[in-house]
Amino acid sequence: MHREGPVMTATAEKLGPLPEWNLADLYAAPDDPKFAADMKRSEELAKAFAERYRGKLASLDGAALAQALKDYEALSDLLGRTGSYAQLYYVGDTTDSQRGKFYGDVSARLTEISTLLLFFELELNRIDDAALAEAMKVPALAHYRPWIDNLRMEKPYQLDDKLEELFLEKSQTSSAAFNRLFDQTMAALRFEVDGETLTLEPTLNLMQSPDEAKRRKGAEALAKTFGENVKLFTLITNTLAKDKDISDRWRGFKDIADARHLSNRVEPEVVAALVESVRRNYANISHRYYRMKAKWLGKDKLMHWDRNAPLPAEDTREVPWTEAQDMVLSAYGQFAPEMASIARTFFDKRWIDAPSRPGKAPGAFAHPTVPSAHPYVLLNYLGKTRDVMTLAHELGHGVHQVLAAKQGALMASTPLTLAETASVFGEMLTFQAMLAKTTDPKKRKALLASKVEDMINTVVRQIAFYSFERKLHEARKAGELTPDQINAIWMEVQHESLGDAIEFGPGYETFWTYIPHFIHSPFYVYAYAFGDCLVNSLYARYRESAQGFQDKYFEMLKAGGTKHHSDLLRPFGLDAADPKFWDKGLSVISGMIDELEKM
Repeated sequence: MHREGPVMTATAEKLGPLPEWNLADLYAAPDDPKFAADMKRSEELAKAFAERYRGKLASLDGAALAQALKDYEALSDLLGRTGSYAQLYYVGDTTDSQRGKFYGDVSARLTEISTLLLFFELELNRIDDAALAEAMKVPALAHYRPWIDNLRMEKPYQLDDKLEELFLEKSQTSSAAFNRLFDQTMAALRFEVDGETLTLEPTLNLMQSPDEAKRRKGAEALAKTFGENVKLFTLITNTLAKDKDISDRWRGFKDIADARHLSNRVEPEVVAALVESVRRNYANISHRYYRMKAKWLGKDKLMHWDRNAPLPAEDTREVPWTEAQDMVLSAYGQFAPEMASIARTFFDKRWIDAPSRPGKAPGAFAHPTVPSAHPYVLLNYLGKTRDVMTLAHELGHGVHQVLAAKQGALMASTPLTLAETASVFGEMLTFQAMLAKTTDPKKRKALLASKVEDMINTVVRQIAFYSFERKLHEARKAGELTPDQINAIWMEVQHESLGDAIEFGPGYETFWTYIPHFIHSPFYVYAYAFGDCLVNSLYARYRESAQGFQDKYFEMLKAGGTKHHSDLLRPFGLDAADPKFWDKGLSVISGMIDELEKM
């Protein structure tokens, strides 16, 4: 009889007590009377809001429009609070049918309430430019200018009110339903390794084992289960790609990624310059590094399960939770005490859910919830050095979300491209602090190599993922794709991006199936590369002159979604529209590889 991941108990003992988040700051439980009261109140307020403002926005003066936006913002915060709780409660165990029902029912009701409010942004965008400019002379309305300017960018892609209502309501039975199907399926998957039944995270974790036999068995277990479920993941992928194509066509987006670029407030040519720069550097970065790593491991070629294998001198011990906490907070504190102070709150107040549990959503994220509450961080902490880096990454998001919260529910949210800046910067601070303490040449080499691998995973891999998505969505326009067709696209971009030093064993062709970003947020992935290259340039500026840097950095984070990337980077003398900017960021990675070659 198989036991449910017995390896986890032994690991947990070595890691020490791992925190589980306390969601009571939002609501005590799904049946908390306060939750039901807030749901009822939000519905009543939404109906009153619609009655008060529908069809009347064009006739309002600046002061009245400002009051409408203030009311809308308060409603957004209230709706966001209930929605955040439902999601966070659900991801704690996506295989629990009661949690699933709660999440589904709440999501459906929130969609109904949001439908009542849908008119507001559509109607606001129909106000004449000159009339709106006149109204903006009122300071209370001018406060919302960044949000209004962003909303006006959506204007060319808006449909009429009834169609927008239909799109919103139908999302429950289309994209949202298939997203949930993916989550539940992925959480329910089990992988057989040496007679043990594991969930996804511990199985992926085996791919970082110093024992090649374990890495291989982990990879083979992944391939077996992914292969058995590939038809379902193909159906989900085909459906969501088609759903997106329909939406893009109706809205008038020309390119398959234009909707993402618009929501990221980044120009398509800036993304194109980033992608071109990374692809041009494949040979100089990933191809070169993996050839070197193969030699280190005494191989002609790396098998795909060797790609993230630790080096012989690498620290592969399991890092206890308290030590990981101290490492990250110390690194943050050396940069700015305020940063460490904010991050410490996540530990002290149990805003983190760290253990890997059966049914729990895989991966890691920082959820901002709403400005009237606070963010929460989800991890699947297994004690690897990379898990420490993930903690540093997600806490970077958390600090950013705390600082931006004062912008309010409408303007706190940051475009994805800049949302990854604080997280990757947090990783860089932690890495540099660890490197400074490492004096043993072999361990220093292993740590530097580990950072290079993380950067390759963040930059090269994510741009390869973006290329995969582009090819898949373009191919889907010609008709439904078979598993073999999607597998072939996956393998094409893997060969191109990783080079000839890696051999892909049987089953690797299905490894596209478990990447959640393809499902939840198409074309999100380039934001990681954007953030990493940006942070490399930012960190270089910091090393050149620390004087005043922290203040400028905090101002950037506090801005939330109120400024364009060009305005945020100008104080640092950086410009993402300049193609040389991306080459500079990538040169940091290639420079580290140069250093490794000399060791």
